[in-house]
Amino acid sequence: MFAPSQYIPARRAPYTCPVNAARAIVLFAFVLVLGVPLLMRPAESRDVPDNARRLVVVTPHVQQIRDEFAFAFNDWHQRHYNEPVVIDFRTPGGTSEIIRLLQSQYEAAVRNGQFRVEPDGSVFMQAGTIPFDLMFGGGSYDHGRLVSAGPRVRATGPDGAATETPVPMSAPAGFNEEQLDDWYGENAIGAERLYHPEQYWLGTALSSFGIVYNTDILAELRGGDASAPEDFDALTDPRLVGWIALADPRFSGSITTTFDSILSNQGWDGGWRTLRAMSANTRYFTNSATKPPIDVSQGEAAAGLAIDFYGRGQAQSIARPGQAPETVRVGYVDPAGSVYIDADPVSLLRGGPSPELAKRFIEFCLTKEAQALWQFPARTSADSERNPVGESGERMGPRRHELRRLPVRRVMYDPDGPYFEHFRDRVDAFAIASQTRPRGWRSAIGPLMGAFAIDTADDVRNAWRALHRLRDAGSNPELADELEAMFFSMPPHLMPDGTELAFNEANYSVIRNSWRDPEHPEWAKRSEIRYAKYFRETYREITTRAEAAVRASERAAR
Repeated sequence: MFAPSQYIPARRAPYTCPVNAARAIVLFAFVLVLGVPLLMRPAESRDVPDNARRLVVVTPHVQQIRDEFAFAFNDWHQRHYNEPVVIDFRTPGGTSEIIRLLQSQYEAAVRNGQFRVEPDGSVFMQAGTIPFDLMFGGGSYDHGRLVSAGPRVRATGPDGAATETPVPMSAPAGFNEEQLDDWYGENAIGAERLYHPEQYWLGTALSSFGIVYNTDILAELRGGDASAPEDFDALTDPRLVGWIALADPRFSGSITTTFDSILSNQGWDGGWRTLRAMSANTRYFTNSATKPPIDVSQGEAAAGLAIDFYGRGQAQSIARPGQAPETVRVGYVDPAGSVYIDADPVSLLRGGPSPELAKRFIEFCLTKEAQALWQFPARTSADSERNPVGESGERMGPRRHELRRLPVRRVMYDPDGPYFEHFRDRVDAFAIASQTRPRGWRSAIGPLMGAFAIDTADDVRNAWRALHRLRDAGSNPELADELEAMFFSMPPHLMPDGTELAFNEANYSVIRNSWRDPEHPEWAKRSEIRYAKYFRETYREITTRAEAAVRASERAAR
């Protein structure tokens, strides 16, 4: 065997391909490029007739969800309306990317005058103005942005005065109250809603946000302790530094919801302290919420934050057939007392090409047949033989993929009913949901975490390690207390008029408004730069002083 640097391959004469053979290869490659996408389409898509109605859905949902809902909706629609449907899913990225895409579409429509302001002040757009029918998936916060973050149009009010009218990107679905009561009952889960009061969005599933963990790695780092994390504070253990996987809240709406839940449940001081210490333990921040569970399962991280179905799905993917969940090296836990349950909605988009068909899809999503797709065993599993039979005459549940999501309808959780016993995850979302309402601090998460953790990642980890080496040395507890207070301190906020405000709960609304000041559109970015500079300099001072103190202690001990 040769070492890589020693091996020199023998030189060969270049191979010349005959002209006809070259043409054949090019033709084969061309056919391959055209044919593979067709072959890779799910069978249900290839089997739908060319004259099938088409529903265009923009979504952050994974392929497994798209496949199951495409097949099931087509089957349901043919039974109820005697015509086939194909769902044309568009997946430009996560919810943040989808919102930006829709904003650009609606802003272009407004610039082109493709709207009409009705006498009641609402904005009408002709069907087909926007190329998408529905947004399917994402959190309630992002679907709320469809209502609040659209463009504004100028219109003349009844008194002849010019006014600005907001254009919600979503439109009310228009179901009657009796139907809503049958689907949802009380419009509440914990402190949150199941659907928008005016039906701008309607929940189709539920999401919880918790911790995915690897017992093997935890035991190695914690001296044999392989116990599951009981709460979010478990991820602040300094023994885990460099081993926590988190998503960047500036790109992931789901992880932002998790951080917001921590803040709301623990309060301003306690919540930021947890987020700071958790961030100091990170291995990385990723722009994909699906990456941490995968890396945890592969031993690249000890633990991370995850949406429930990502965490449970990853644990299931590595389990041996019949293996008890508690013996699998990867697990998922919803921290007791602080579980944030959020609706995962669908929104009817204003001016979409097929509003009637879109409304039928929403109706389908709230049938028991569709709700069973989220939690029942797949028909490829022997466990599915016990699944209840649905109105189609077949066993309910997904065909191939177990989605491990929580349904939104209460009837699915009735312990005496026919459905709950068939759940893959016997979790009653309505029983575990936190009653703590969001405190309104969500908009601070991206700017602050970007400054104190993501853009200063090496500095925060160095300071955290140095601080705890000083703590472990035990020679200068007063200095350790001083440096710890510095570590968790907040930067002063400079207002546009030159005054400074302490960055605290009492001043937050004023600080937030300064970021949004239309007369100073650059203020948010300038503030983030100042915050990052403050944190970087603070972390470096902590590292320098703590390391010097540890060296002095070691010299004294000698």
